[in-house]
Amino acid sequence: MSTGVPADVRERARTHRAAPAPRRAGTWAAYRGELVKLAALLRTRATLAAVLVLPPLVVLLLRGQRAPADTLFGRHVHDSGFAVPLLLLGFATQYVFPLLTSVVAGDVFAGEDQHGTWKTLLTRSVSRTQVFWAKTFAAVTFAAAVLVVLTASSTVASVLLVGHQPLTGLSGQEVPAGRAALLVVGAWASTAFPLLGFTALAVLLSVRTRNPALGVVGPVVLGLLMSLVGSLGGTGWLRRALLSTPLEAWHGLFTATPFSGPLVQGAVVSLLWTALCLAAAHRSLRRRDITGG
Repeated sequence: MSTGVPADVRERARTHRAAPAPRRAGTWAAYRGELVKLAALLRTRATLAAVLVLPPLVVLLLRGQRAPADTLFGRHVHDSGFAVPLLLLGFATQYVFPLLTSVVAGDVFAGEDQHGTWKTLLTRSVSRTQVFWAKTFAAVTFAAAVLVVLTASSTVASVLLVGHQPLTGLSGQEVPAGRAALLVVGAWASTAFPLLGFTALAVLLSVRTRNPALGVVGPVVLGLLMSLVGSLGGTGWLRRALLSTPLEAWHGLFTATPFSGPLVQGAVVSLLWTALCLAAAHRSLRRRDITGG
């Protein structure tokens, strides 16, 4: 029996009902998009270029200078190529790491506020949660890339320019070249956990302050304050809870009787900092009113 509705209208209605709902882009697609944006940024490329080029220049500079005997492994920089990357690691953990990771993490959310692009970003079939994790994973990827490049550049340059002689450990023991190489790489790798914590801290400041400058500078200032507090006597449990303390946990690898307790404790502390900072940042982003841009 005819319904009075033209056949072409009924066909379009059936097609409309059968058409699948548009799929959301998803976290993975958003993450790839964030990586593309990071790769296009001048500061991203400049930072990676700096951590690749500067360590060899520092090694060359140290070769023509007196050994900095008042620093950790400084007195041995002319005797073994494995001492130089440890000297650089000691410097990086105090001043450089929080800055390197916050270059991206401190701006990854605040940059959207600065340019007023939140509304445009959230209309691309992605939710706030997906955008949050995509940007966070991109910041972590950059931090990991910085750590890998800095480790490789400082270690390879030091061995090539100084040599692969045995290393004198913190207890005065001689560490064979093969074992010294593994310990150097392990020492640098052990900083991945606190570096992750500083990345999460920068993400939190980026979300909460909405200011790229504060997102980048904030972790550096807080890292210096933590180091200052940790250097004070009588801080005990407070020092162990600071995010800066795990950056020194690798020292136990270079004693005559190596110990890994500080490494395990530092990893736990760093993961707690990471979880708390990301949870706070995610909640702040979810509850934010971004109708203005």
